[in-house]
Formats: sequence, structure tokens, C-alpha cells
Amino acid sequence: MTSILPVLVDATSLPPNKGGVARYIAGLLRGLTDLGVTVNVVVKPSDRAWLLDQAPGHHVLEAPPSVSSRPLRLLWEQIGLPILARRLRVDVIHSPHYTFPFFARRKVVVTVHDATFFSAPHDHAASKRIFFSTWIRLGRRWAAASIAPSAATASEMTTWAGRARGPVSVAHHGVDPSVFRQPLDTEVASFAAAHGLSTEVGWLAFLGTVEPRKSVPALVEAHRRLSAADASTPPLLVAGGLGWDEDARRLLEAAGDEPGSALRYVGYLPLAELPSYLGGATIVVYPSTGEGFGLPVLEGMSSGATVLTTRRLALPEVGGDAVSYCEPDVDGIEGGLRELLADAGRRRRLAAAALTRSSGFTWEACAVVHRRSWATTAGRPSV
Repeated sequence: MTSILPVLVDATSLPPNKGGVARYIAGLLRGLTDLGVTVNVVVKPSDRAWLLDQAPGHHVLEAPPSVSSRPLRLLWEQIGLPILARRLRVDVIHSPHYTFPFFARRKVVVTVHDATFFSAPHDHAASKRIFFSTWIRLGRRWAAASIAPSAATASEMTTWAGRARGPVSVAHHGVDPSVFRQPLDTEVASFAAAHGLSTEVGWLAFLGTVEPRKSVPALVEAHRRLSAADASTPPLLVAGGLGWDEDARRLLEAAGDEPGSALRYVGYLPLAELPSYLGGATIVVYPSTGEGFGLPVLEGMSSGATVLTTRRLALPEVGGDAVSYCEPDVDGIEGGLRELLADAGRRRRLAAAALTRSSGFTWEACAVVHRRSWATTAGRPSV
């Protein structure tokens, strides 16, 4: 029998592209469902259908339409969210994306995803850096408890933002094996045909928001060098949204998405295509200078990909010995790619190890940590 926890999850921060925090919230809710647990969830009206499709079975409520405006959402978070929590008689409000209500009579648990606003400030736009670093510091002082997606992030928070008022739990993100799985050869062939690619030549794949810490310009230059030295180098495909990295934006917009080109920007790919994009790639490259977790690395691993990433922050916590590592500069990326391209046997061994390791990252395990944190915060073992 499904139990209903006296917890309210504020999912009004879901982004329009349904990446990042949306993957986390939907995965967490699916993990709770696997545990036989239901929670209250509040969303923007425009997100209700998406959330019910991604994570059915929870008590989903709609916030006022005005929360589609970010300033009004933050105002509603301070006033409307505590009122809703009181009406629902919950013990805990879970704020899954940095910001939270200050004066809620219910206890608040906050998820903090990333410490690079402190450790790598120049990798973020100034407005974003100031906003999130301020809320992180406030959360350390006000929240009853907090959750981090990796031990590296939890440690960085203590280093940069001081000791937290309440306990900090580490809840690794999970991966949905029904979505991110090793694709069939026919699925890879179909993806390749639809995008003007060759399965014989292959492709190098990057997935993620294109922002300075992802080192996309360095990746593009490393690939240009490899292609100049060896015409058989697979093309480089970049998938994801364009952030505020202007150098990368210029490179990718100039490249476009022309079949046969050495560099292609394919933009957002449908979720259903990602296993074939990642699992069908010769190498998945994610040369980030720092991540709070690194979900694209895990998704690539779960898709049976050979992954090349860096040893920065949480990425080794995810990849372990099942991925290859390089420095996030042109020389490092070029060398890492060259070694893997020259050694098909090592690529196969890494891909097999990645499938095994990724199976240990589940949303159910993530949900267990959240449920424990809520129960401890509420002081009620039944929560």
C-alpha cells in the first residue's frame, strides 16, 4: 500500500527545456514511486502534464499561473508556498533548486547542486554567480537540512560557504535504465541515417549546456587538430542548449548542422534519441572543469558509451575506473581522444565497465536518502 508523506516538493523551478533540475526532480519522484511512497508536488500549470507523464502517482498541485515569471515565482515561494504547506499540513518543504522560503513554519530541506559558483566563479555569468552563491550561503544558515548530489559538492560547500546549520546528506543522482540503455545496432543505424551520419565512420558526442566550464572551444580546437592530422577522425557533434559562452556560440553557430561537416551543432535532441546518440558514438566527450555531479557522464555510461571526461570535482565520483580522463585544455583533450581513437580494445573494455558501474546509480537509492533526510528533519521516523 502506498503511503503519503507529509512532505511538499516545490517543483515550480522546472526549466522550459526540462534539463538539469527537471531530470533530478522527475528521477527523484520516480524513485519514491519505486519505494511505494507518494508526496505532494507543486508545479507551474504549464508543467503539470509533463510531470504527470514523467513521474505519475504523486499528489500534484498547480501554483498560480503568475509563477511562470521568475520574479513572481520567487515572490510566491516566500508567501504562497508556506501557505500551501500549511493548508496541506505537511511537516517538511523540500526546495530542490537552491532557493527556499525564509519564514515557513514548516522545516525546509534544500538541494544544492553545485559549488563552482565559488570555486570557479569565472565559469558563470556575474548575475548568476551572485544570485546562486548568495542563496547557497543563506541555505547554509537557514535550512534545517540540505542535500548535495556528490560528496565532492558537500565538501566544497563547507570549504566555500561555511558549516551548515543542519545535516548535509549526499544523494547521488540516478539514471533511468529504461531510457538510457545500450541501444540496438538497428537503433544506432536509424539515428545515424536520420542525421546524415555513418556508423562506419562514427562520431564524437558532447551533451550538455554549452557554457565556459564545459570547455567546448578547447574540444573543438582539439578535434580540429586531430582531423587535420588524420582525415578519418570522426566528426564532432555538440548537443544541448547554448549558454553564455560566446566563443563557443560563435563556433557552433558558424558550424551549423550540415551532414558531412567535421563539426556540427545539433541543438536539443529528443530524449528518445539520446541513447543512440551517446551509445552509438565512438567516444562521448565531457571535458568539464567542474561539476556538482555530471549527469551526462552517467547517462553516457548507462548507454554503453566510452566516456572521456576530467578528474575535476564530482566527475571521478561518477566515472570511477569505467571512464577515461584528460585535462580540460586543448592538449589534454587532444591527447585523450587520440589515445582512445587508436585503441578499440580499450574503448570496448571501458564501455563494458561503464555499463556495470552505471547500474549502481539508481533513483530509488537517491529517493532513500531524501526520505531519510525528510524524516530526520521532521523528527518523525514515519516520514
